[in-house]
Amino acid sequence: MRTEDLLAAIATGLWRWDNASGRVTLDAEAARLLGLPPTPVELTEAAARSRFHPVDFAEINGIVQLALAEETLAEARLRIVDERGRVQRIVRSRSRPRVVDGGFELVGTLQEVPEPQPGTSAAHTPITGDWRRSREAFLLDAGRALAEARSTAEVLRVAAGLSMPGFMPDGLAVFGIEGDRLSVIGHHGPHGDEERPSAGTALADDHPAAEVVRTGRALYLPTPEEYSRRYPTAWPVAAPFRRTSWAFVPLVNAGRTIGAWMAAFTQPVAFTPDERSVLTTVARMLAQALARAGMQEEQQELALGLQRSMMPTVQPDIPGMTVAARYVPTGGGLEVGGDWYDMIPLPSGRLALVIGDVQGHDVRAAGLMGQLRIALRAYASEGHHPDAVLSRASRFLAGINATEPGGHGEDQRFATCLYIEVDPATGLLDIARAGHPDPAILLADGTVLIRPTAGGLPLGIVPDADYPTTRLVLEPGETMMVCTDGLIETGGHDLDTGWARLRDTIEAHEPGEIDESLERLADALVQAVHGPPSHHTTGPLVDRREDDIAVLLLRRDGAGCSIGPGGLPARPVRRTVLTVAQAEPERIAEARRQVREVLHDWADPDQVDSAVLMVSEVVTNVLLHTDGDALLVAEISGERGARRVRVDVADSSDELPHRRCPGELASSGRGLVLLELLAGAWGVDPRGDGKSTWFELYEDAGEAVGPLSPESGSEPAA
Repeated sequence: MRTEDLLAAIATGLWRWDNASGRVTLDAEAARLLGLPPTPVELTEAAARSRFHPVDFAEINGIVQLALAEETLAEARLRIVDERGRVQRIVRSRSRPRVVDGGFELVGTLQEVPEPQPGTSAAHTPITGDWRRSREAFLLDAGRALAEARSTAEVLRVAAGLSMPGFMPDGLAVFGIEGDRLSVIGHHGPHGDEERPSAGTALADDHPAAEVVRTGRALYLPTPEEYSRRYPTAWPVAAPFRRTSWAFVPLVNAGRTIGAWMAAFTQPVAFTPDERSVLTTVARMLAQALARAGMQEEQQELALGLQRSMMPTVQPDIPGMTVAARYVPTGGGLEVGGDWYDMIPLPSGRLALVIGDVQGHDVRAAGLMGQLRIALRAYASEGHHPDAVLSRASRFLAGINATEPGGHGEDQRFATCLYIEVDPATGLLDIARAGHPDPAILLADGTVLIRPTAGGLPLGIVPDADYPTTRLVLEPGETMMVCTDGLIETGGHDLDTGWARLRDTIEAHEPGEIDESLERLADALVQAVHGPPSHHTTGPLVDRREDDIAVLLLRRDGAGCSIGPGGLPARPVRRTVLTVAQAEPERIAEARRQVREVLHDWADPDQVDSAVLMVSEVVTNVLLHTDGDALLVAEISGERGARRVRVDVADSSDELPHRRCPGELASSGRGLVLLELLAGAWGVDPRGDGKSTWFELYEDAGEAVGPLSPESGSEPAA
């Protein structure tokens, strides 16, 4: 025998109440018990609710919440009524509730039970079970929901959804105080905005809410006659909504009345001591939630005001260039920190882009950031070179640290900064860096390279620090990205893994897409760090504290696509340029890294290793055997699969390299031997101001022209 048949034989029905979707499913016996035709049926929650006594249906919410909290069965006695509200029978419901998204699901049985006889203990038991236990469950759930509300609107939504045990209001209003008048903070009812209470009621008016605010005492009006007798002036406004009972309860926080809460009922309510206790407790929790939400909204408004004052809008109409910027706070405290960006018009007609990060995530960091930003604008507007601007800014911040209480106390702050002077006409960039991450360049072919730049200490550590300047050229169609370390390291990443994540995000955008909308790329970078994709790219340092984010994008408009063979658009040339000074031999490692990044998608990894080795040899040769700096230019051209990479290393010496025959134990003299063995072609070209040593590799190995091409125009000295 099926379970349904067995239950039907003992007059027991099955029902399922899905609170999330608002649907109630009944089998044939359950439908009969509810006074419906004895066939399986699915009802809306409103239709099922009409079959129960309204008090019982309201109280069952509290019983369910308690059962969910205690992981027990929810058991209740419910009165079934007809269309006129007359009680037809009493049923007992036993069900197992479980939490689902957006609500709960109740699955259980319905069974008819006899009415309790006078004088028995059941006759004195509330029809839905232990009312006090239901009240406690309701208050526990209401307190949790109100505590989690983060805004005034959320608090009002929670208040409108409260299902009080035994009596459920169908109209709510929250009044605040503005000077000597009441304001309507929010309201809820079946009639929508038509039911909005009168705004602008004076505290001295003959209105129940005004009296509650004046006296700090609750008012309970159980009948329309009581309302109209005590408040004849206010009654005409309330009468059209055909309510039968009203409660006006003061909202008190920290001993101060901040407003009033109105709960209106369609069903008569006697306002017993237990019911008044529930209303008073809810009003107290509601007042605390509103005060907390109001404070958070004031802090957020303050934070937004600080951000608006400290974060300028970028200039949109730079001839030949496009700029986009984003600032994202960590979300803690006032949501302001030490990160900032700026765009400064210069007396020369150029412009300066600045991005920086003051140590810390508090109000002091935000204040220092504002002072430092103003100082940088002042120094830049005086026409100083980038290195002088940062030197003066470092002295300025060091002076602030020295004048703090205690002199060199524990609250010393430093700041990283990247200052870039831009010539929009030529794309020339003069960059000075103070302990900040290097800029990244998105090349015209979609490749991202980190451009190493010379730099000095963070601002504020040494008053008279030096900041060398690096000069780069932003070619047409290229985009520069500068950011604070929050964009790189958020999500537990270090510099290496963070840059790899950003490279993947940037290179996922086709160059044509970036031409159309630089703003879209800025959004994608933030989404990669804070959006859903960030959950799949967690870095190795998962316990690292999150940081503020500032990011600035500068794109030099392209000059249009050139046409290659066959009338098809030619693939843009990929190029990187790097200077290695005599005094900076450690930058040879940067040269190796640059070449490896340029060749990151090269088909043959062995050729990449060969190119890195040859670059290291040639650049080292310049530093050891000449008195000048080495200028490295690496360029990739051609279509994927048949590309050519050419690397030129120029120096100011006219002395040509000599081939040597090093012994087995010799530590040098193998540079030209390596070029002959590894390069597809190589040579040394004299120039007016020195020479250039170059080599080429071919992605299609079949196109290699041998160790030395006769057309090279030069030959190594023997």
